[in-house]
Amino acid sequence: MYKPFLIIILLCSYGGLRAQPIELVTPQQKVTILVDKASTALDSIAAHLLAEDIQRITGYLPKVINDLKIAKGNVIIIGTLGSKLFPLLKNPYDLSIKGTWERYSLRLISHPNKEIQQALVIAGSDPRGTAYGVFSLSEKIGISPWYWWADVNPELKKQLVIDIKDYTSAAPSVKYRGIFINDEDWGLQPWAAKTYERETGDIGPKTYARVFELLLRLRANLIWPAMHPSTKPFYSYPGNKKAAADYDIVVGSSHAEPMLRNNVGEWDEKTMGKFNYVTNRQNVYKYWESRVKESSANNVMYSIGMRGLHDSGMEGIKSNEEAIPLLKNIFNDQRELMKKYINPDAARVPQVFTIYKEVLDIYEAGLPVHDDVTLVWPDDNYGYIQRLSNRAENERKGGSGVYYHASYWGRPHDYLWLSTTHPALMREEMIKAYDTNARNLWVVNVGDIKPGEYNLQLFMDMAYQVSPFQQSSYSATHLQNWVAGAFGPAKAPAISDVLWKYYQLAFERKPEYMGWSQTEPTTQTQLTAYNHFFYGDQAQRRIDAYQDIENKVKLMAKTIPAYRRDAFYQLVQYPVTGASLMNKKFLYHDKAVLYAEQCRISAVTYQKLADQAYEEIVRETDYFNNTLARGKWKYMMSYQPRKLPVFLRPAFNLPDTRTQAVWQALPEGYPISKGQNSFSLPKFDTWNKQRYFIDVFLCRENSSAMLDVYASADWIKLSTDHVGLSGRGLKSQQRIWVEIDWAKAPKKELKGQIAIKDQGLQVTIAVTANNSVIPILNGYRGAIASDTYSTWDAAQYTSLKNAANSSWKMISQLGSSGNSMEASAEKDTPVDLSDTAAIRGSAALSYDFYTLKNVKASFHFYTLPTHPLHQGFEMRYAVSIDQGPLQILNFKTTGRSEEWKQNVLSNSAVRSVNEKMLKAGKHTLSIYKIDPGVIVDRIFVDLGNVQEHYGRVK
Repeated sequence: MYKPFLIIILLCSYGGLRAQPIELVTPQQKVTILVDKASTALDSIAAHLLAEDIQRITGYLPKVINDLKIAKGNVIIIGTLGSKLFPLLKNPYDLSIKGTWERYSLRLISHPNKEIQQALVIAGSDPRGTAYGVFSLSEKIGISPWYWWADVNPELKKQLVIDIKDYTSAAPSVKYRGIFINDEDWGLQPWAAKTYERETGDIGPKTYARVFELLLRLRANLIWPAMHPSTKPFYSYPGNKKAAADYDIVVGSSHAEPMLRNNVGEWDEKTMGKFNYVTNRQNVYKYWESRVKESSANNVMYSIGMRGLHDSGMEGIKSNEEAIPLLKNIFNDQRELMKKYINPDAARVPQVFTIYKEVLDIYEAGLPVHDDVTLVWPDDNYGYIQRLSNRAENERKGGSGVYYHASYWGRPHDYLWLSTTHPALMREEMIKAYDTNARNLWVVNVGDIKPGEYNLQLFMDMAYQVSPFQQSSYSATHLQNWVAGAFGPAKAPAISDVLWKYYQLAFERKPEYMGWSQTEPTTQTQLTAYNHFFYGDQAQRRIDAYQDIENKVKLMAKTIPAYRRDAFYQLVQYPVTGASLMNKKFLYHDKAVLYAEQCRISAVTYQKLADQAYEEIVRETDYFNNTLARGKWKYMMSYQPRKLPVFLRPAFNLPDTRTQAVWQALPEGYPISKGQNSFSLPKFDTWNKQRYFIDVFLCRENSSAMLDVYASADWIKLSTDHVGLSGRGLKSQQRIWVEIDWAKAPKKELKGQIAIKDQGLQVTIAVTANNSVIPILNGYRGAIASDTYSTWDAAQYTSLKNAANSSWKMISQLGSSGNSMEASAEKDTPVDLSDTAAIRGSAALSYDFYTLKNVKASFHFYTLPTHPLHQGFEMRYAVSIDQGPLQILNFKTTGRSEEWKQNVLSNSAVRSVNEKMLKAGKHTLSIYKIDPGVIVDRIFVDLGNVQEHYGRVK
């Protein structure tokens, strides 16, 4: 609905002169857009898109003209330096942008001639710079880059007035910034083929034009096109190449596609032989030559080297020693093709060498790469960059870059369904890359683009202007700003809070990993590792956390204006709901199986709840494909990519554990009764103020029970003193929460009991609590261990000691609790491990903790599964307990080992120091920095009798 006579005033804090208003659409003014008729295709495209953006807001479509002589009133003048329009204007742009890369200036000029009242001049140093300037204006008037791809429709307005200051953009932080469309079989390809581009039946020029527009609105400049067998190769459609040229998008190709060739779709073994440079060099060479000739006039970037036909190792070699001379010859042959068809100086042709999977081993074995080639460092497919440039590599002319995954198909498990890469992790890894001079190219594997909208926005915003992201706290700020742009500042705090919790829960375990299955080879799902019987029912706490954000999203959806509801569903509601349902599907399955073993009749209800969660995922996905935005996104969303076991309906084979008892009670810590009616709760203490549960449940169908609950002392607090159970669903069970009223409890070691009984059965549960007075603990700042364990987050240190060239820094909002500690990279030389004095003199984190009794303790250290900064480092730090001997822990993993697989599935790497005898009293744990890049997340101290758990238990 139009809001009459509403004027947008956008104050642009660019510095310089005071902002001046320009009327774009008012009753008195209707802006005209002027672009040089001799300008580039992109200048014209950007001008017409701006006109359409103004129409989207006001309903008025400005005229786009090419002749300054007919321009009158208020005019937006668009041009790249060299435009014939600029000599006709006085000081139309900032001279400092001349000869620079992708910069622009905005200038508001009053009365440049008799007919024009005001001219807003958008001048670019090159065509992309001009486009970025145009789309910056689009954003200022209220058009989101996601207006089309996520239906973020603008608010309609009758009048459009903006305030403009003279402004000059900074150079992009990273030179080449782009995306890799990948694993498109379940989303982008079927959607394009069957919905958007049926005339092509594929991802073709119409689709790519939309992609290229999005990239420019995100200030990106590079595409690695879709390349799976489901999609014809990019160069199969001449219109694709033309669209890239029109939008001035640089076309590259992935690590598996040398010389812009899509081997999956273009190499035919029947007619061309093996893709083997040892035995079939002539045919492979001709194959590359034809593409170089075809692409020689385009703006392209060549991936050099050679791998197998589809993300596999190079054929014809058996070792790194054989690979090195072969690749040297391949490099030389590829550069000869560039010299012959593109530029006699091959160093002037953009080239990248992506050091992915087995190629890293070959490179580390001594493969020389030409100095002008950009080295591209990949992550490990799960968000952790495998390595970055050392000092010598940073001297290379070609510099370096990063290939990063926000979507992945492969072992140990795909994550193709929902986009859950944690913003703080992406920020941390890419800032680490930037700080080590990986600034020439950043490419993100974004799968189908949808539903990776926010991850893509974040990645491109960092690549374009990295400065604000240098502060780790900016991660949450950026998310809130993005949400504000989509749904308004008033709703942004609540929506961004929900999304942050969504990312945080997925950081502990992605929805796609909740089946505890793997792929390549594919294994079946199994029970999760969440504990249902200890730590306050760890599994239920996760269910509750997801249910909380799911409920909030449903309530928020009712308050979103109609014109933004489709966007809200795509960007917030579907991912949050889908993740919640996937977790409930598996955790309810757990409860069905485990509770059946306890003889609970509620097991059948949990079976139904798990099945219901599956059905709801199907229904939500059906809505996404068939109803959302009037069917615009039909075939875009699949809830079961590759139909891996994790996506299927849960299977059940519940055990039959019939019993004579009508009901049973089990306290926290007991997964099964073993026939007894006497139990004990874990110990309470006044310093940790625990809360434990007792579950009371029916064991026989069609039965009921009315139970009384008694505490032996008034300091034992019960959530209820009466339990009524009936044989209907979840009413057949009830959870009683037990706490201590410390104000009423005597100041000593306490014993009591809880009795649960009816006329025929009584279950007693012993209660022990420590409310002693320990003078030394008055004002004590450290952790106080419970009877069984103590755990704290890395950022909860008692003291931090940094040293020259050695420091720990807090990364806010990253880790299982939200904050973690990273060993900074102040120097590029490894530590001498034989020099224990030097290690003790390095930066140190200290944690005080207090044990209430003499006890054997084992220490478990959790870090994020990052990789060494480069081959000169490992992933080590030293620990010492009570200033005892140093023990060096190394978190480095080898290749794609089973340990690495479990690390990336859980976002944690664990090392332990076992069986140390601690006396009752105060202790200090110290962690000394050795290698940079290690990120400490949390510490768990096992004091005996703890149960298995997953993730963070506190």
